[in-house]
Amino acid sequence: MLNPRTDLPHDRDSHGRFLPWIIAFVVFLASLALAGMLFLDSLAAGWERGVSATLSVQIPASGNEADDDRRTNAALIALRTAPGVVRADLVPAERIAALLEPWLGPATAAGELPLPRLIDVEIVGDADVAELARPLQARVPEATVDDHRVWLDRLVGLVRAVELLAGAILALMSAATVGTVVFATRTGLAVHQDVIEVLHLIGAQDVYIARQFARRALAHAVRGAAAGLGLAVPTLGAIVYLAMRLEPELLPELSLSPARWSTFLVVPLAAAAIAAVTARLTVTRSLARMP
Repeated sequence: MLNPRTDLPHDRDSHGRFLPWIIAFVVFLASLALAGMLFLDSLAAGWERGVSATLSVQIPASGNEADDDRRTNAALIALRTAPGVVRADLVPAERIAALLEPWLGPATAAGELPLPRLIDVEIVGDADVAELARPLQARVPEATVDDHRVWLDRLVGLVRAVELLAGAILALMSAATVGTVVFATRTGLAVHQDVIEVLHLIGAQDVYIARQFARRALAHAVRGAAAGLGLAVPTLGAIVYLAMRLEPELLPELSLSPARWSTFLVVPLAAAAIAAVTARLTVTRSLARMP
């Protein structure tokens, strides 16, 4: 397949030598764009699963531990009896200090800063936050409710917009592949016009000649796509490795399921198919217009 038999002197062509390089570049960029789409989709799905049905209730510290305990207990009772609440648990102070330590330093772990009391609340999907917050505000007016769904919707909307941009990049890469193959094929037709006329004289059909160009384009595309994917895989591996070395608070975990990793094989296969089909259609239409 990489060196198909042909009746046309393609080996002496110079116009098609750049085609594998361009396809390699296109497949490399398309693989990176596809990886970005898959990572963002996995990240957004994880956020929606873990955050969409949760609330955070914050009770500011007053400096009086007994008063803070009283208000916290009152808030827990109000939340656990509110409609739509599945559970309400107090977040341990040690966990809050551990979360803040990378940003505020060891002073939080040593208890030198007044930390608010945080309550992690899980609600049913269609619960009315304003309705369940009323008994809480009646018992503890200082308490504030943070509805994660508000900022989650905005964040997921941004992620989806970036995914659409990556999809547009993939579409542009496909268009670039089509344009490159069309240019190379038409140039080959012009160069080998005398040979094509001889093939017509001895009875060769247009379909046969188009198949010659399609096989040649497929061979170029397979070589270029393999090279592009071979460059993309270590590049993605290096990005994931560097991301894993960062603090988890700075960047979420980048991971994909084996099924999603296998989708990267679609990129070189699609590039090869586009090249072969485009070459065949270009030759068929061009030969049909020849006298």
